[in-house]
Amino acid sequence: MSSTAHRSTPRTTGHPATRPVTRNATQAAARPAARTVLISGASIAGPALALWLHRYGFAPTVVERAPELRTGGYKVDIRGTAIEVCRRMGVLDEIRARSTDMRGGSYVDDAGRTIGELPADIFGGRVEEDDEIMRGELAGILYDRTRGDVEYVFGDSIAALDEDTDGVTVTFDSGAVRRFDLVVGADGLHSNTRRLAFGPEERYKRHLGAYISIFTAPNHLRLDRWETYHALPGKLVCVYSSAGESDARNLFVFSSPELPHDPRDVAAQKRALADRFAGDGWEVPRLLGHAAGADDFYLDSMSLIEMDHWSRGRVVLLGDAAHCASPASGQGTGLALTGAYVLAGELARAGGDHTVAFARYERLMRPGVEQNQRMAEGFVGEMTVASKWKIALRMFMVRTLPKTPWKNLIAKKIRDGIQAAAHAVPLVDYPAPDAAGTPGRPTVAA
Repeated sequence: MSSTAHRSTPRTTGHPATRPVTRNATQAAARPAARTVLISGASIAGPALALWLHRYGFAPTVVERAPELRTGGYKVDIRGTAIEVCRRMGVLDEIRARSTDMRGGSYVDDAGRTIGELPADIFGGRVEEDDEIMRGELAGILYDRTRGDVEYVFGDSIAALDEDTDGVTVTFDSGAVRRFDLVVGADGLHSNTRRLAFGPEERYKRHLGAYISIFTAPNHLRLDRWETYHALPGKLVCVYSSAGESDARNLFVFSSPELPHDPRDVAAQKRALADRFAGDGWEVPRLLGHAAGADDFYLDSMSLIEMDHWSRGRVVLLGDAAHCASPASGQGTGLALTGAYVLAGELARAGGDHTVAFARYERLMRPGVEQNQRMAEGFVGEMTVASKWKIALRMFMVRTLPKTPWKNLIAKKIRDGIQAAAHAVPLVDYPAPDAAGTPGRPTVAA
């Protein structure tokens, strides 16, 4: 049996090529009869799942609505259980090599005067092996690791799902019709797969009362692995530049009731951001000027996805599509990586029996997901402090913390809560594929 995969050009260009690459017959024949899995979404969760599924002898296909790999986004944390998952994936060294290497951060007032500074570990609640990488860099690592073995289809999306007892017939926006054994929605907060299989987004999304926006801009503050914050009532502005970057990332957070959202109407999103921060001081007018011309502009709500079940028949959800914890949790990437590891491992352990695997996947993941979602609810309020006097109190704490004898105790309390959430999903040892790609027996049963 043979299978094909479409190689994409190197991620510096991002444009998919059409030249097919076929594995040799000996390699293909050594694998067990592959189960075909369609994965919607080529961000973090999708390619991570594809990597594991391929190792276990499945045949994954990844479809992505964008015409090329999306390399924008903010910095994301790799900590807790996700560290070991990345080590087992074989990508931890690459993550280390592309670490943001942030040195610390500071808060400034309207005049740009520094109010207080804190080291990066306190800002991020990181310990020991924890690291941080730009989302686009991580996406590129996972894509590079999988594109030679996994079929990627860019510029297309699922239009309809028709499931029967033997599989799922998928109709794509392009008009193509294909057949798969399983379908995985790894397509984010506004998951198209979830809408098709489970119903409208409004049934599952809970708005946390705030929005986040980020985009790339010139580093006119000349930041070097440093982040600078400016707090306003109900709002927070941050500018940072990480290791190896000549540009900066501008991040805005603001409290707001839920707004109409059309992900394709970027001009309306830019107007909404400009209106919300109109008249604010510090560098805000200049930063908003950069937003107008940014080609990687992003704005969306801080929301949770809360579902009673993450699977229906042969369709299952992964990452933010299943259980978005919002950027406020700082754990979306970790949950995506861990979820991909668990879902693939359970499918391998169950011999491809999705009725068994999906239930085990959800049972292992759900308690940790709920813990991280609860943490996110609290952090949203911390990011959008509502009054001037509360901001003044926060700035007093930032200014005095490095000088207080109990600073280590306070830092430890902050870290302990974050670390508990980062380790909330238990790490299970799954079958290790042998040289031929055949899964072995699990060493630990969940």
